[in-house]
Amino acid sequence: MFHKILIANRGEIALRVLRAAKELGIQTVAVHSTADADAMHVRLADESVCIGPPPSRDSYLNIHQILAACEITGADAVHPGYGFLSENAKFSEILAAHNLTFIGPSAEHIRIMGDKITAKKTVKELGIPVVPGSDGAVTDDVEAKRIAADIGYPVLIKASAGGGGRGMKVAKTEADLAEALSTARSEAGAAFGDDAVYIEKYLEKPRHIEVQVMGDGAGKAIHLGERDCSLQRRHQKVWEEANSPALNVEQRNRIGEIVSKAIADLGYSGAGTIEFLYENGEFYFIEMNTRLQVEHPVTEAITGIDLVHEQIRVASGGGLSCTQDEVRFEGHAIECRINAEDPRTFTPSPGTITHFHTPGGLGIRVDSGVYSGYRIPPYYDSLIGKLIVHGRNRVECMMRLRRALDEFVVDGIKTTLPLFQDLVGNPDIANGDYDIHWLENYLAKTS
Repeated sequence: MFHKILIANRGEIALRVLRAAKELGIQTVAVHSTADADAMHVRLADESVCIGPPPSRDSYLNIHQILAACEITGADAVHPGYGFLSENAKFSEILAAHNLTFIGPSAEHIRIMGDKITAKKTVKELGIPVVPGSDGAVTDDVEAKRIAADIGYPVLIKASAGGGGRGMKVAKTEADLAEALSTARSEAGAAFGDDAVYIEKYLEKPRHIEVQVMGDGAGKAIHLGERDCSLQRRHQKVWEEANSPALNVEQRNRIGEIVSKAIADLGYSGAGTIEFLYENGEFYFIEMNTRLQVEHPVTEAITGIDLVHEQIRVASGGGLSCTQDEVRFEGHAIECRINAEDPRTFTPSPGTITHFHTPGGLGIRVDSGVYSGYRIPPYYDSLIGKLIVHGRNRVECMMRLRRALDEFVVDGIKTTLPLFQDLVGNPDIANGDYDIHWLENYLAKTS
């Protein structure tokens, strides 16, 4: 097991990793920008190192400063959390060159899954179902027209190196295709430095279903069920559930077995998430995230398995703590992402939290690094906390969530809490009857 872990992140995920490390008896190092000097994970870590000014490029993305912090503190492993350097293959390789362990998958697997075209080709060979579309990047508009005609309109143009909805355009007819290709390429080049795009069949009303996996890097892997992340705004997840209201036990086991076998065959190490669009009983691969997900707590709630413990265990050479037969799914869990944003316009709302009170009681968990008097800096992601609720079934979970939202108090700034109070009382949400377009349609009607 590791002696000391440096946490190369901030906010609630840094605190989440710190707690797991402490439970395992491992010393912790917090790194922080000057804007985060008063952050909770900095206060609670065994040691802390300031790695630069507020801009991420000068601090949380500054590999040289993070390496220096490892050397100063004697850390022997780095946990990247999510975002920032968590899916940076070069960072993983640099750590290895300095005899430091990256708590995550190999650089090779990060690279494979980081390029959507390569990822799609790889998982298809491993037996995972994919969305019909081009086999690789499309550079010729004539070829694009042929592919689109073969798979049928509407089609989706996607950036190969993209994410977060950038470089993604829909062409409903052939007349729309040229402009969609041009715009997607332009956005992809500006956002990612790579204008390669590919074409997929556009599904009209799919759900976003993802499967959590853990691999030991030596040919063994398990799945920990699925999460439904269909409630999204601008391709950003807002509300996540485990298990999905749309799947039955047979469907859950089928896709889980397919995915875990593929991950085992790949020789994958650590936590990963295979994301799908799901429509009319069929799953279609869209991407793999080679890191811990923001929404991982709902999986922990229904399995009782600490995913960060598992990450650390696997990275230290200890292997998986359980077999697939030992994984048990109990009850239902929902996570709401609480952002420092206006609940209607979604404009960021940095500032000082004058009062912060979290709900409690059976089945309630709040992952947050903020507190009364904490000033939310304007430089980073607006996520300030996650409310995770667990119940014996979805009905009980929804009732408990409604109560927890009424207890949650954040004064001094605007947050998305009122949005979730609206959603929990909506009949479609209560019935689990929604798709990836539902939330944006709802917001358009109620704005």
